Amino acid sequence: MSDASDQHRQTISYRYTFILEGGRERAFELQLDSRTLALRTTPSETPPEWTRLACCKCPNCPLSEEDHPHCPIAVNITDLVGFFTDAASYDEIDVRITTDQRSYMKHTTATEAVSSLLGIYMVTSGCPIMDKLRPMVRFHLPLSTPDETVFRAMAMYLVAQYFISRHGGDPDWNLEKLPLIYREVHAVNSSFMNRLHETAVRDASLNAIVRLDAFASIIVMSFDFDQLEGIEAMFDAYLP
Repeated sequence: MSDASDQHRQTISYRYTFILEGGRERAFELQLDSRTLALRTTPSETPPEWTRLACCKCPNCPLSEEDHPHCPIAVNITDLVGFFTDAASYDEIDVRITTDQRSYMKHTTATEAVSSLLGIYMVTSGCPIMDKLRPMVRFHLPLSTPDETVFRAMAMYLVAQYFISRHGGDPDWNLEKLPLIYREVHAVNSSFMNRLHETAVRDASLNAIVRLDAFASIIVMSFDFDQLEGIEAMFDAYLP
């Protein structure tokens, strides 16, 4: 078997192609380790100043500036932020997403298109807070709705509890700690909006973070029992 075939089996690929008004086009291709889902990157030798860990550092960040002089997420999104520097959130663009299995295309706003790709960078770059959401990337659903995101988050968390149980841990079958994870995610999103302000970009990238943070808030709020009843009704065939 060729080296190319071995490399393909060891990676998961996502390719986002953005086509802006006027025809300006840019493709971003992400290669993830198929076992760990970590983003495979070539580090920049001179990352911009706003990527430094100390710049608008998240209050819950466990990384030390000595060991990690730059925020791992910020370093990986510099090209994405740079491409959308002059884009407003309401700008209409075409986005084409290609995975190893299928393709998607949509005419949408810059905010929705950027947030879908940004979500992958956020959870695969090595941020210890965002790492807990990384399993969702394996079954990434581009341009997902709030309901789809809530369901995938709950399913991911319950599978994690199964593995915790198998390893002799104490699983959280009642999902009591899932909102805590998303509150930590909210802290990261809030700090990242401050960090992006340092780049003097227009609002497309900023509102992409706002959109991701709105999803996090929806997940926290969904643990109100009245909202969960809407999901429970779909599982009548399983219930006694």
